[in-house]
Amino acid sequence: MSQQPIKFAYWVPNVSGGLVVSDIEQRTSWDIDYNRKLAQIAERSGFDYALSQIRFTAGYGAEYQHESVAISHALLAATEKLKVIAAILPGPWNPTLAAKQLATIDQLTNGRIAINLVSGWFKGEFHAIGEHWLEHDERYRRSEEFLRALKGIWTQDNFSFNGDFYRFRDYTLKPKPLQQPHPEIFQGGSSRAARDMAARVSDWYFTNGNTVEGIKAQVDDIRAKAVANGHAVKIGVNAFIIARDSEEEARAVLQEIIDKANPEAVNAFGAEVKNAGAASPEREGNWAKSRFEDLVQYNDGFKTNLIGTPRQIAERIVALKAVGVDLILSGFLHFQEEVAYFGEHVLPLVRELEAEQRTERAVA
Repeated sequence: MSQQPIKFAYWVPNVSGGLVVSDIEQRTSWDIDYNRKLAQIAERSGFDYALSQIRFTAGYGAEYQHESVAISHALLAATEKLKVIAAILPGPWNPTLAAKQLATIDQLTNGRIAINLVSGWFKGEFHAIGEHWLEHDERYRRSEEFLRALKGIWTQDNFSFNGDFYRFRDYTLKPKPLQQPHPEIFQGGSSRAARDMAARVSDWYFTNGNTVEGIKAQVDDIRAKAVANGHAVKIGVNAFIIARDSEEEARAVLQEIIDKANPEAVNAFGAEVKNAGAASPEREGNWAKSRFEDLVQYNDGFKTNLIGTPRQIAERIVALKAVGVDLILSGFLHFQEEVAYFGEHVLPLVRELEAEQRTERAVA
């Protein structure tokens, strides 16, 4: 178990429809005023990161979207400590553009930008915007080249790179990012190719929601591979958090979300993501085994089971930390008020439990 306090991030609702594909009321908005205020609430409430989403086409209950890098910069301008992770997709971006954008933002915000490299799962979106679609493992091979090129541009002068997807010759970027050796690199995916890539080149690995046992298996696998590669990677886990004064109230909210799910949107989303998950050679990518109720939350967040009272949720978070989780990536129904509630009622209990465990280890 890490000796460092577990970190918290939240999904930036820069995409309309919130974080569940349901017709339940969500007092959450994708507009910039709402998101600026949310970022400030999250910062005050003890969150370390915000993660902006990347989408290009309307659909699946997400009709409107703000572009991820632009809104990340706007949120950084509205805060002082919060770090924002901008989602970037190889294809629409190349490493040169990403390196230049993020180095500039890093300079302007005193080193508070990070990247989440999304390898791509939505074939229809690539076709809609005229981008070439690669098969599953080729997408991750391209992503690995992207990250190797990005690191080279950020850390070297006269950088040269000769890959299958990207090539550079004596390229120097200035100014380089303030963060050393470079801004943090996040990456997601549950397939073999995704985990192996993270074990070679990423600073952080995001996985979809899962049980403690399922997450432990992934953590053990990726960390063993990383050690063999002389690399280290931290683990973030997706979770949809429903914290209420009683477990009955929290479970009732979950049931209402599922009962009011939009079947057409959920099934359409499910068809796309299940195809993506099954496209990996081992047929074990993200969403490959997700049920209808799992897909109501985009990244299997209900599976992580951070649903109940503040005490129950805090205990489950510490249990996740015990199997190697370093960060909880959080979604909420009503973001502003629930992020504030989490900061006031759940996070202090997490810190108490962490302190108790440190004391027990010191005594032992």
